[in-house]
Amino acid sequence: MVYGALEVGGTKTVCALGTEDGTIKEQISIPTGNPDETISEILKFFKDKGIAALGVASFGPVDLDRESPTYGYITTTPKPGWGNYDLVGTIRKALNVPVGFDTDVNGSLLGEVTYGDSKDLSDVVYITVGTGIGGGVITNGNLIHGMLHPELGHMLMRVYPSDKYSGKCPYHKNCLEGLASGPAIEERWGKRGEELSGCSEVWELEAYYLGQAVVNLILTLSPKRIILGGGVMHQEQLFAMIRKEVKQQLNGYVRTALLEDMDNYIVPASLNDDQGIMGCIKLAVDALKENRS
Repeated sequence: MVYGALEVGGTKTVCALGTEDGTIKEQISIPTGNPDETISEILKFFKDKGIAALGVASFGPVDLDRESPTYGYITTTPKPGWGNYDLVGTIRKALNVPVGFDTDVNGSLLGEVTYGDSKDLSDVVYITVGTGIGGGVITNGNLIHGMLHPELGHMLMRVYPSDKYSGKCPYHKNCLEGLASGPAIEERWGKRGEELSGCSEVWELEAYYLGQAVVNLILTLSPKRIILGGGVMHQEQLFAMIRKEVKQQLNGYVRTALLEDMDNYIVPASLNDDQGIMGCIKLAVDALKENRS
């Protein structure tokens, strides 16, 4: 049986075909332009492929409340043309298959706990650090949605004393995304992150903010693992620096066996940047099972 997987990002959209074991059979990437152009390319890919169901993970905010009249919509995004857009309804009507839907970062988390190194862990947080910063949470084996869905990238930060940067986020300035996202790094330092690999002060500051976020998550959600993905986390030196910051900022308050083994507690994504699209396969599998029940 073939499943469709669709990861709609703010910059690019990935369309794929896969099987229930997470094997990707075919995959393409297209730019995320305006909705008409992007949806046309999406439908062209999936049309006549015989998919049993489609899993969709999208940038947001999105409406995940199935009782809401705007379920499946991208809601208040600043991305031109996509605000209050009926993503799920448009695709479901065109393809006439069951559609599973969640946030892009929940899709990545779902991929990791279904097919990756965090398989079968019941309490995990996934944070993606790239053009934006987002987070997904699974607790007692269930993805957290609640009122909307977690917006971990917008938790407010205690600003480092010598950091005079005002913050990139138009809503909060001193939130995690505003201070530590890829665009924030570029605006603060005048160069893209990949051009700053050898500048220790850049990554020490980045580790301070990401470490602070991890501490907040440990104290509020008590996860069994925290996964850090996204383009900024390709700077592999960050992991050791973040683990050090977490220890310093926790200051011995929480003592557990998991925190004694930081290398296996704060970890990189394990699926070669396919965790999002693999999570979409899982969303599709679950949507078909639910449709049949």
